[in-house]
Formats: sequence, C-alpha cells, structure tokens
Amino acid sequence: MPVLDYVTAMDHPALLRDYPIGPDFPQALQGMSRDALRARQERDFARLLAFGWKVPFYQRLWGARGIEPGDIRGLDDLAKLPAYDKADLMASVAAHPPLGDFHGQDAHPPERRPQIIFHTTSGTTGTPQPLLFGAKSREVQNRLLARMYLMAGMTRDDVVHSVYGHGLINGGHYVREAVHHWVGARFLSAGTGVETRSAQQVFIMKQFGATAIVGFADYIKRLSDVAREEGLRPGEDLRIRLICAHLGSESQASLSAAWGGAAVYDWYGVGDTGIIAGEGPDRSGMHIMEDAHLLEIADPDTGLPVAEGRLGDMVCTCLFKDDIFPIIRFNTHDVTEEVAGPNPLGIPFRRMKGFLGRSDNMVKLRGINLFPTGIGALLVEHAANATGEFICRVSRQEGRDSMLVHLEMKGEPEPAARERLEAMLRMRLGVEIGVAPCAPGSLAALTQVESRQKPIRLLDERR
Repeated sequence: MPVLDYVTAMDHPALLRDYPIGPDFPQALQGMSRDALRARQERDFARLLAFGWKVPFYQRLWGARGIEPGDIRGLDDLAKLPAYDKADLMASVAAHPPLGDFHGQDAHPPERRPQIIFHTTSGTTGTPQPLLFGAKSREVQNRLLARMYLMAGMTRDDVVHSVYGHGLINGGHYVREAVHHWVGARFLSAGTGVETRSAQQVFIMKQFGATAIVGFADYIKRLSDVAREEGLRPGEDLRIRLICAHLGSESQASLSAAWGGAAVYDWYGVGDTGIIAGEGPDRSGMHIMEDAHLLEIADPDTGLPVAEGRLGDMVCTCLFKDDIFPIIRFNTHDVTEEVAGPNPLGIPFRRMKGFLGRSDNMVKLRGINLFPTGIGALLVEHAANATGEFICRVSRQEGRDSMLVHLEMKGEPEPAARERLEAMLRMRLGVEIGVAPCAPGSLAALTQVESRQKPIRLLDERR
C-alpha cells in the first residue's frame, strides 16, 4: 500500500461536498434544520471521539476523571468530558518533547500515518506551542476561511495584502493557503512590521495594486497612518476596498474610515482550530461554522454553560480534526456572547458577537470584571481623534487598586476630553478609570504593535 501524500490523505470529493463555499454557501445549507445539523455533528463527533480514545493525552485527561470508553454516548454527554487549555498542552510538551503526546499520529497504522503540517504559536509569552495538522484538517480549515472571505466579497481578481506573521506561526501560512487554494486571488505575504518595514509595506501595496488587506486590525490601522506619513492617500492612492481583520478594540467604522471607506469584516479563530466564526454581509454577528465546530460558551469560574446574554469562555471541539491533533473541549479563554434569534441567512448556524476579551487577561477592579480590549473599544468609539492605540495600566497604592488607560490621540486634546472620557467609562462600566491622552506613536514600545501579532493591552503592575 503506497504511503499517503498530502493529496491522497484526504477524500477530496467529500471535502467539497461537506464544506461548501463560494456560490454554494450559504445556499447549500439553507433550509437545513437544527435537528439535521445535530445528526451530522453526532456522526462526526463519534468518529472524533473514537480517535481521541487512541491518543495518550486524552486517555490520561479523561482517565483522571474516571471516564471510560462507552461513558460518552454522544453530544449530550460532551460536558462530562473535562475541558483543557494551553497550559495542559504545554505540560504535555514538557513531559513528552518535542511534540507532546496529543498529536495522535501513532493511532494510525504506520503505512497510513498522515504527515504532520507543523507550526507553532508565537511564543511571546513563553515556549512556543506546537500546532499540528493533517492534510485533511488543514484543508478543512483553509476552506472554511475561504468561505468567510468569499462571503465578505473577496474574488480571484483581488490583490490581497497580508500583515499576518509568516514565520513558524500558523496564521500567515494558512491564510495564504486559503487564498491560493480556494479563492484564487493574488497574495502579498508582507507579514508584520518586523518582517517588512511599515513604510515599505505601503509602497508594496501601491506598486502591486493591493485591493484587500487581511490581518489584525491594530496594525492595519497603523498602516493607514504610515501611508499618510509617506504621502499616500488611503482610498485614492491605495485603493483598498475590503478588509478582513480581527477587530479586537478597533471598530469597523474607524478602520473603514482610516482606509477610505473600505468594507470591513470581522472573524474569529485561534491557531489550534483555524477559523471558528466569521461575519457576513448580513452584519448580524459572526456565524459559527457549526458544520465543523461545536462551540460552547462557558462560565470562566464554573465551566458551566452561561445564560443567554452573558459573557463566557469559548470552549471549542473541532469535529473535523480526526486525522492529527484531535481537539475536544479546548478552552481558548477568549470571551464572547451569543447573538439571540434566528439566523438571517436561513442556515442553522448560531451566531456570536466576536472576540470581547480574555478571561485570563480579565482585571477585577473593585469588584468589577473588566476586559482591556473592551475598555479600548469604548474609548476609541467616544474619542473622535483617537488613533486606536491604547494600553491599560493597573497598580495598587495603599491597598487600593486603580487603572489608568493611556490613549493615543491626534492633535492637542480639548481640556475637557479626559474628564468626558472618564465619566463615560464610569457610567458604562460602573468603576472609576483614569484616562491619560498621549501623542500618536508614543505607546509603540509598550504595546509592541509593529512586532507582535496581538499587541500588549494590559500592564498589571500589582504583581
């Protein structure tokens, strides 16, 4: 029997059928009932669970809770399985270097063992975590991302400028694959400001006629300022019509305005899972790709499902990762809230509001739970001359915790600006937070916006 290569390791007709994109999405799923979707999820979960029981990481994780094969009969029992997070994966890597014992490659017969597509996390907070994919799971995540891009209006005629990192980390590579394999557009892999200087990036965009930008909104916004500094006018000299970004604290309106009125679409995913949810032209929230993912929204303290309208951790099960590195109840610690009501696209997918912060980056200030990205979003929304750059600093003096938010603002702030923004935060959040206006570019060394995929937004100086 021949050794599997990247192409023969997947059922290509099934890939096209099971994960429709482009003209087939959402049409292929319109009219499908929640019951029909649930039946498909049950089928895929059964296959995933059988694979998980062959993987030492899950044998150990589940066995420690006294769970045995047969105890989990279907999705109704999913919550009986313990969730895990990055710390558990890194403990696995430490005990079983270099890849840990969660990859699952040994669960396959040697002659049918899938290759591993290998990437890592950025490692900005410590040792990089291995991110592992088989050919099938790689192309499913690529196809799902292309689904979102095509739904947002990207076409093969676009020239896509990417500011994702293109080193060992997963982001830039799988975005490039999604665009090349399933959209067909030209792709400029510029990377971060460390990989290609910001000033050079805007000239590359001009030279090659970029029409779309993909990446993290913080840096995309920064590039619009650099373009103007270099004498290039977004919307005129740089005709960007589409931005598909991770918005974070940046608002769609401010990012669109920075780029001359470009259409802006938000999406969410993490390196382990690929895209989980994305926004469409209906603008009714992010559509959770429930033909590929089971997404739970759980209370950060109890792990139980939150009530409707409450914030919670996103806990993800990837129904398609049954070749390499199965993901079953992975707690991202990213926080969101479900959007209520029927899906306006006529498909059986739930919707969510997007990334609202991290529970492990949450700050409790005098009894109030605060998320730095949410604070930044409020300030940017209510300060017309804010650049979008900010950082929250928490300190403790004489036993009292306090927060000061440094906010970059263009021009000389009006005398009452600080008091007005502080009053808005007090009214919206229920706690006193100081605001310190500062000059554009002055926070770059603290936030590391040009060198990190996700800029630093919190300095907790109580520790």
